[in-house]
Amino acid sequence: MPEGFPNLPSLNALRVFEVVARHLNFRLAAEELGVTQAAVAQQIRGLEASLEIRLFERLPRGLGMTDAGRSYASRVRSALSMIDEATRLLRPQPLHLTVSVTPSFASKWLIPRLGAFAEDYPDIDLRVLATDKLSHFSTDSVDLAVRYGQPPFGPGLNTELLMDQRIVAVASPRLLASKGAPDSFEALQDFVMLHDAHDFWPEFTGALFAQHAQGTAKNVRFNQTSLAIEAAINGQGIALASQMFVQGDIDAGRLEQVFAQQLRLDKAFYLVWPRKAGTPPGLAVVKDWLLRQAHL
Repeated sequence: MPEGFPNLPSLNALRVFEVVARHLNFRLAAEELGVTQAAVAQQIRGLEASLEIRLFERLPRGLGMTDAGRSYASRVRSALSMIDEATRLLRPQPLHLTVSVTPSFASKWLIPRLGAFAEDYPDIDLRVLATDKLSHFSTDSVDLAVRYGQPPFGPGLNTELLMDQRIVAVASPRLLASKGAPDSFEALQDFVMLHDAHDFWPEFTGALFAQHAQGTAKNVRFNQTSLAIEAAINGQGIALASQMFVQGDIDAGRLEQVFAQQLRLDKAFYLVWPRKAGTPPGLAVVKDWLLRQAHL
């Protein structure tokens, strides 16, 4: 039985031939291959010489293919496609995983950590779906979600506590330096209270100044926590936010915690994923990484 492939032309020449056959133009083929036009022409001449058959017709305005060239191109393209597929299957494929979070959770907690995740787990292609809508695991192709509230979150779902919710008041150090820290209920009324959709201010001030009725401070309202935090960073007023959302800004000196008090809530952030057989590869890795980040 004969060994090897004694009639097989140069694989490089066959690759050049396939590209020229698609473009019917030496210049365009050279651009795709990243070589000179002369090198492409030389490869084609050498291939035709080794096969002892003409594959292309040299026309006044470009190239045409002979019947033999057209038939050969179809088979060569199919063979190169098989080699490409075999090579792809040989290499480990990246794991694709989609995590659903709110925009505020994404911008203020998750995104600053994603660079480290990509460095540690280059084989996991992580897609972050940031939306205020409640994502559906099946229709939105979501593998894992971070949800705020109290379990259960629905039938057929696994739940694991990610982190508790602790609300703190924060403001720009520049604002506090210019107006003075609000050490009384009356002093607090001189500041703009920045609200998000959760509207924790009545509960927070009630716990901090129990002897006072609801104040008459100026108010600005946002539909997302991240917007209220950005307004606070820019010196617009005092915002209430989860400590985990603002700790990075506090550490960087962009924000300062106004009161020592923290408002502890019975709601928290949970990891939620479907309870089904055959969990996606990489899901356990992403869950464990999120839990480690939450407890650093």
